[in-house]
Amino acid sequence: MTIDVRTVTEGEFPDWVRARKVGFLEEPAVTEAQLAARRRNFVAGRLLGAFDAGRCVATFRSFAQEVTAVGGAPVAANAISNVTVTATHRRRGLLSRMMRRDLAAARERGDTVATLIAAEYPIYGRYGFGPATHTTRWTVEVPRAGLDPRSSGPEDGGRIDLVDLADVRELGPELHDRWRSVTPGAVSRDALWWDRHTGTADFGTAWKEPFHAVYRSASGQVEGMMAYAFDDEWKGTQPSVTASVEWVLAATPGAERALWRFLCSVDWTVRVDTGWLGPDALLPHLLPDPRAARVTDHADFLWVRVLDVVRALESRTYAAPGTLVLDVRDEDGPAAGRYRLDAGPDGATCAPAPGATPDLTLPAAELASLWLGDQSAARLAALGRLTENTPGAVQRATPMFRGAVRPWCPDAF
Repeated sequence: MTIDVRTVTEGEFPDWVRARKVGFLEEPAVTEAQLAARRRNFVAGRLLGAFDAGRCVATFRSFAQEVTAVGGAPVAANAISNVTVTATHRRRGLLSRMMRRDLAAARERGDTVATLIAAEYPIYGRYGFGPATHTTRWTVEVPRAGLDPRSSGPEDGGRIDLVDLADVRELGPELHDRWRSVTPGAVSRDALWWDRHTGTADFGTAWKEPFHAVYRSASGQVEGMMAYAFDDEWKGTQPSVTASVEWVLAATPGAERALWRFLCSVDWTVRVDTGWLGPDALLPHLLPDPRAARVTDHADFLWVRVLDVVRALESRTYAAPGTLVLDVRDEDGPAAGRYRLDAGPDGATCAPAPGATPDLTLPAAELASLWLGDQSAARLAALGRLTENTPGAVQRATPMFRGAVRPWCPDAF
């Protein structure tokens, strides 16, 4: 019997949610509260399912998103999530069918890129996605950090306040928009994100209210926010508490310094689990002894697939001026072709150049890594993932594509 891949109707939505939970190895039962929360994600035509004899056996969801390019421009993205195939139906091409259908629709809508968070590394490269940001997790041994326990707060005239959930919902979105406007790789957050992270949307995972700290500058402007929780570990009669950060936003270096120093100063705290941070986080070197912080994990995070090469390359700025002809390899994909890029610190122009001699040849997946500046052309060439056709082209491209900071996306979706 043929397995039907189609858009999901409202009536099929509960079966789709159950199949998603099965695919992610979660308890299959679906409550009305979970359905109500997930219905807020229901956009007609953007939920796909594979159905075998009427039963949903694979799931796929996409939604509108913005991702920040190098230089700060918001770029229209087709964000992909909730991708599952039930264990009984693997290796039948169901993901490929759903992916092709969704990417074609995204290209027709005019989305510049597609994004996703890859649970497994080998899967998405064959669809033209490449790892475009990385993230790092640290553990801080507070007693070794060398911080002065007598410190009474920020040294720059700012202040730290603990706030409640209503304050988070009021202050958080504007702070996040300000932060993401200067952070390449950051993605937009909708109202549902804030509801989910403040306990008002039930997605079936246990939620416990964390603490929330806000940093205000000397002028009173909110420049940073952190959500964190504590365990209750003691060694005999001595507290040995770990503070675990759920998320942190710091729009300025002063906010970043103040929030981390505050958390490390909380009584009973001997360790801080930082959660996922950007690879350029200041944290280790905000401590008198940076060796008190050790990396506990480091991984790729946001994956990008370029759908419109011209618009993607024109959306960002470039650290150095230059001209390149790129030959992008993308079998049966929308990015395939040769493109002339004239770029510099003030922006770029790009146009198809089918008859031009290429300076560099690279797959669409590697173009994604170059686009956000997380990889250099020189490193991709050394790895054999980019071919130099014109002598000196790699040396010219390397400073062009690098950003002032490495990109970072803190949000799983």
